[in-house]
Amino acid sequence: MVEVTEAYLKAIIFQLNDEEYAMPVELVGSIERMMHVTRIPGAPDFVKGVLNLRGVVTPILDLRKRFGFEEKAYTDSTRTIIIHYNQINIGLIVDAAYDVVDIPKDRIEAAPEVIGGMHIDYISGVTKHEDRLLILLDIDKILETSNLNIIE
Repeated sequence: MVEVTEAYLKAIIFQLNDEEYAMPVELVGSIERMMHVTRIPGAPDFVKGVLNLRGVVTPILDLRKRFGFEEKAYTDSTRTIIIHYNQINIGLIVDAAYDVVDIPKDRIEAAPEVIGGMHIDYISGVTKHEDRLLILLDIDKILETSNLNIIE
């Protein structure tokens, strides 16, 4: 489902647990500083809650918790990437978001079975960009509706 324009994938780079990840930029509506999130009783622990973003109620997921990483206090670098997925907006909390790059699609490799404790299901591939290893996330798997009560 990753759309590739010509020979390149335009991707946003963000940081999570001291690693760099990427997702297709066409999914991204905006990148926001941390805002107050209202908790949802009974939601999975990685669903931080919802916020009212410019008049749109937006569910917010913490990707650190989604991937089973150790919880970390939010900092000035913490960002919420607002993506448009299946006709709704969803916020993804990341440690930092800082770059948009063009990744040659012929340099994207299949993901190894496990990367840093993340199961391969969440990863669509890996690539080297300049001197950096980027992990390409599979947003469909991360947001799989069978695991989320908020996206059904």
